[in-house]
Amino acid sequence: MEVSIQDFKNMLLHVQSRIEEQKDYLSELDRALGDGDHGVTMSLGWEAIADKVNAFEAEDCGLLCKEVAMCFLNAVGSSVGPLYATAFLRGATVLQGKSVISKQAMVEFWAAMVKGIQERGKAQLGDKTMLDTWIPAIESLQKAYQEDQELIACLGEAVQAAEQGMESTKNLMSKKGRSSKLGDRALGHQDPGATSAFIILSASYEFLKNGSTVAAMNANTK
Repeated sequence: MEVSIQDFKNMLLHVQSRIEEQKDYLSELDRALGDGDHGVTMSLGWEAIADKVNAFEAEDCGLLCKEVAMCFLNAVGSSVGPLYATAFLRGATVLQGKSVISKQAMVEFWAAMVKGIQERGKAQLGDKTMLDTWIPAIESLQKAYQEDQELIACLGEAVQAAEQGMESTKNLMSKKGRSSKLGDRALGHQDPGATSAFIILSASYEFLKNGSTVAAMNANTK
């Protein structure tokens, strides 16, 4: 399976729609651990991404990722802004000059994004952050790719691991950011960043698995 730039753009638009749907839920999660604005923050960032995608005309997925990175950073003032901006910039290096994304390039794209997040944020697995979703997801994605599974199957494995990682944050104490001051009070609460990371990956998978149907549904809701 190869992914055209139009499908890549539509995938990003589908992520934006899912983030918007879950905005209030993400903020509710964040009220237990932080400022209570994670849903609003992610909504603003992905709305800026959608605007950029809709205006973008070049046949270059890498260039699109670079512009998406900058618009997300400009729209989001919190710590998540630099993290996802770095992720898209790293992903851009994989997709530079490509109008069609191969299975290998798609796997490398996600891996580069997550590596960028980890290097920028300095968090590790178990710190109760978005990386508790992203790291197991990418490990599963790469393992499935090495087993020569189809792209959709690879992403499906990644989503399953991501969901488990997201849910594991309920039982973790926070080691990064404002929530690290909560100590035991963070236990029992799912991390909002891990949750939005799951939404991003699962929505991407959902679109690529059911692309034409999802696109039609999105068009009908506008």
